[in-house]
Amino acid sequence: MEANYFDLSDDTPVYVISVAAQLSGLHPQTLRQYDRLGLVSPGRTAGRGRLYSTRDIVMLREVQRLSQEEGINLAGIKRILVLETEALRLRDENHRLRAEMNMIRALIQYQLPPA
Repeated sequence: MEANYFDLSDDTPVYVISVAAQLSGLHPQTLRQYDRLGLVSPGRTAGRGRLYSTRDIVMLREVQRLSQEEGINLAGIKRILVLETEALRLRDENHRLRAEMNMIRALIQYQLPPA
């Protein structure tokens, strides 16, 4: 496994707009439009320039796929992305609550005398 000397994650904004456009296969103006519409939210430099993460690049490709291959308009794509994000949040919360419930059940079982 290669060492990560810069401590970068998939969420670390590192790509300027020209590189992000090249990596995503989109025009820089399209990236600006997607940012204005809230489809992707890149980080910002001190001078307010956009910086994209690897996760942003993946999201840009998915937006393009939904638009080109599935024929979904940008408003529909935005709604899909919001719903997918909410589904992930709810899945994580469900997992956390199930683990908590299992812990409580184990504590109760441990404290109750055998029948």
